[in-house]
Amino acid sequence: MHQRQEHSENKYIEIFKDYWDIFVGFSSLPLAIIFHLQGVHLLATIFAAIGIGSLAVTISEIAEILAERFGEPFGSMILTFSAVLVEILILFMVIMEAKTHPEVLETVKNGIVATVIVDLNALLGLAVFVGGLSFKEQVHNEDTSASYTTVLFVAAAMLLVPTTISLHSSQDALFKASVIIAVLLFIFYFFIFKFQTDTHVHFFKFKKRSRVKKYIKEDEHDDYYFDRKSNIFNIVFLAFLLVLIGVLSEIFANDGVVVFNSFGLTAGFVGILIAFVTVAPELFTAIRAAKNDEMQRVINIAMGASTVSILLTVPALIFLSMLIGVKLTLDFTPLQVGALLLTIMLVWKTTEDGETNYLEGLSHLMIFLSYAVIAIFY
Repeated sequence: MHQRQEHSENKYIEIFKDYWDIFVGFSSLPLAIIFHLQGVHLLATIFAAIGIGSLAVTISEIAEILAERFGEPFGSMILTFSAVLVEILILFMVIMEAKTHPEVLETVKNGIVATVIVDLNALLGLAVFVGGLSFKEQVHNEDTSASYTTVLFVAAAMLLVPTTISLHSSQDALFKASVIIAVLLFIFYFFIFKFQTDTHVHFFKFKKRSRVKKYIKEDEHDDYYFDRKSNIFNIVFLAFLLVLIGVLSEIFANDGVVVFNSFGLTAGFVGILIAFVTVAPELFTAIRAAKNDEMQRVINIAMGASTVSILLTVPALIFLSMLIGVKLTLDFTPLQVGALLLTIMLVWKTTEDGETNYLEGLSHLMIFLSYAVIAIFY
């Protein structure tokens, strides 16, 4: 009797370990709605953020299953697209608050830049650091990082155009320049997508592993619910989760504006918070990949997500904001542009030879922490 009860308890523990994100996410949703309707802004914001983060983890789990079925580079692209959709949802809901709180547009701009900086410094840095503690050196296809850094340099330079125009031109000229740059970014990504998935797929694949420590595959659970489901079912459920995240994002934006203002938080710090909510699932995936000596996948996730964040998120937010009558412009501060360019330069230097180690990961983490300090007090 005692053994049966113990077996039952262990079974429930295993179920919770496998599906905690779904339990937490679906529990947070009604709580966030209730506190939102009652006007308890702090608790509504907290539960909305917890719900978004938890459901985003579920999305990443489903995306990983689809990724394994489709293979690289498509697998990492599915994961990054899922994360970017969450980012767009959250930032668009913040933009909707601009009708009554125009100052939140600065939070959106900080969120865009912070997401790239978190991807390339916190995510990539932590994954490389953790992987470097287990493997002396980890290898990846240098063509991958070379392609991505080239694209990121060009994208960052394109973002400088509206910023430069804002110094000597009218708001109308700035807005027109922002729209033009958004269109060019989208066209740029169209060709990059073809480059990744058609003409140069081999640039984003790699089979070689570390020569220092034997690769050990993590235990996989074949009984995970979504592993047994078809691609169509998983895609439909993923879309359903995105709808729920949209609801939570609206609460997060609506109540968060009140909370952030009451606590006197800077737009830069709020941008970092938003970035971590959207990047968290990718972060967990990248760390697991690094521990399994899959550095190629880490590079694809971190640099791919950053590329998509600029080339797709920016155009999407520009045109979505136009639909609701809000003029979002791309005039970033010298701090934002400088941090972005410095981050891309560091990524270029740490990945150009196709090998990474824990010191390079630590360097990225130090850059991120330094940026975070400025964002908090600037």
